[in-house]
Amino acid sequence: MIIVLNSNITEEQKHHIRSFLSSKGYQVHEIVGTEETVFGAVGRATVDVREVEMLPGVAKVVPITKPYKLASRELKKEDTIVQVGKHVTIGGGRIVVIAGPCAVESREQIMRIAGEVREAGAVMLRGGAFKPRTSPYAFQGLGEEGLKYLKEAGERYDMPVTSEIVSPDSVEMMKDYVDMFQIGARNMQNFELLKAVGKTGMPVLLKRGLSATIDEWLMAAEYLMSSGTDQVVLCERGIRTFERATRNTLDCSAIPVVQKLTHLPVIGDPSHATGMRDMVSPMSLALIAGGASGVIVEVHDHPEQALSDGPQSLYPEQFEKMVRDIEALAPVVGKSLERVPRSHLAVSAEIAGQVPDINLDLPIAFQGVHGAFSELAVSRLFGEAAKTYPCKEFFDVFKAVDSGKVIYGVVPVENTLGGTVNGTIDLLTRFPNIQVVGEQQIRINHDLIVVPGAQLSDIKEVYSHPQGLAQCADFLAKYLPDARPVSFFDTAGSVEYIAQQDDKSKAAIAGKPAAEFYHMEILREGIETNPKNYTRFYVICRQEHARAFLSSHSPNRTVFSFTVGDQPGTLLKVLKVLEAHRMNMKKLESRPIPGKPWEYSFVVESEIPGAEAFLQARGELRDVCGNLQFHGTFFAE
Repeated sequence: MIIVLNSNITEEQKHHIRSFLSSKGYQVHEIVGTEETVFGAVGRATVDVREVEMLPGVAKVVPITKPYKLASRELKKEDTIVQVGKHVTIGGGRIVVIAGPCAVESREQIMRIAGEVREAGAVMLRGGAFKPRTSPYAFQGLGEEGLKYLKEAGERYDMPVTSEIVSPDSVEMMKDYVDMFQIGARNMQNFELLKAVGKTGMPVLLKRGLSATIDEWLMAAEYLMSSGTDQVVLCERGIRTFERATRNTLDCSAIPVVQKLTHLPVIGDPSHATGMRDMVSPMSLALIAGGASGVIVEVHDHPEQALSDGPQSLYPEQFEKMVRDIEALAPVVGKSLERVPRSHLAVSAEIAGQVPDINLDLPIAFQGVHGAFSELAVSRLFGEAAKTYPCKEFFDVFKAVDSGKVIYGVVPVENTLGGTVNGTIDLLTRFPNIQVVGEQQIRINHDLIVVPGAQLSDIKEVYSHPQGLAQCADFLAKYLPDARPVSFFDTAGSVEYIAQQDDKSKAAIAGKPAAEFYHMEILREGIETNPKNYTRFYVICRQEHARAFLSSHSPNRTVFSFTVGDQPGTLLKVLKVLEAHRMNMKKLESRPIPGKPWEYSFVVESEIPGAEAFLQARGELRDVCGNLQFHGTFFAE
């Protein structure tokens, strides 16, 4: 059962409720959410629900109807985000790529492959040390020696590692080598193994059994969770059907089904599902499109010589292309690719010590109110746990960064439909000490948001930012022709406003995060006329803090502004410098110079072909430009 607690409950009342339930034979799990705190009580015991409802501090009691209790979405509405190692999180708004050989064959082999997959974009390393094989004569793995090599490779390339465990007797030994246990398909219902692994409290990757139903899969997760771990990741790896064209049948439809039934993250294993390397990349994209939080794939530099599953192992160059394809798909499904290290969370002690007065616990500034798309960009960049600092105007974001109130700010710079956000461009020139150090792309999904219980027929006014209203004009004309559109300063702010008004006649157009934050209801999803609506955001910080924003990639973009003389051909000279050094322009804007009527500066965003070419170009640009300012370098997806 779920015991929803009063918002003003005392610790003494909590202790009394927990003691009462424990005395009746229940295991009690406290779950703290953004909306409410609950106790999940599970076990074989029975108790009169009215006894629990009468306890001080209890708001209500809700029975859990599913056979799996702790894994059920009924118990926990919010998605669980599983932490693996220091930097990697699985779930939420990011896509995790786990890669490595099917089996650890030697120290040299795992070291080579670990370096290649890390460079291509993997954030976790996989490798089998104990290999349960259909044939007793097939390679069974190197055992503990293989785990030692796997751990060494993970530490060298800063990647947490996962490996399959096949026996309860191996738990104590393996937990010192791996960051995440992996339960293979053949052991999904090895309940003694599940209980032994669950007791460690460590993260677990649970693969779906060869012929397991979704309910059986979730019951296996329940064994892990009831034994002591809440860090469980589900893995769809294909099921056995009558079809023999592929090794197994990849059940992509299981991804959205499972996401409705459980709060646990789910990833996919296209390598084992298909058994053929040429199918791994397209099936990886299918899994991501279906909502998976990541993929685990097999990679080998010489698959024709692999001791296990060579035909399904990608070549390193195939893997790199697959990661780039996933990276391109991620914004379409509203997610971003997980990287190690991640932004400010990965600042090393050495670099942090060299940066004066840096406090990494400070919030990240954004324009708007809670629930804004800018705040969503912050969570994609810095993680869901990042603290945020809402600002009314773009100027306030820059001011907060410049004054040291925050270290980082996130501001929009360009929208695919609305064009350049000139306010951000102008502020870069007004704050010369602020640098652009990163970017994030967000797909803008507009929803019609109302007070809970409202219907289309109730709506008389629709509030949103002018661009939001314009981008949803076709929907409004068709379904709400008599409703009055009302311009608001911010999309999320319009949701905050209708929540305060508590009036069913008022609706807002904004994104899902705003609806969730203000406890409003989404009446219609995806109402924008053009679904190809993306906004690109800059990450900004003070110049002296720029080094602390680490990335797993070298900068490939720069932003700079300049002026030229009022003479024919002066702009052409600048363009020739860029051409000579292969600095492909991605953006060129002219902006009026304050206080100088009819005079303009130019703002350029361009690619960086290489560090040496960039340095040479900078020197030459100074010779042909007036008032040249570089506003930062960063890595663009």
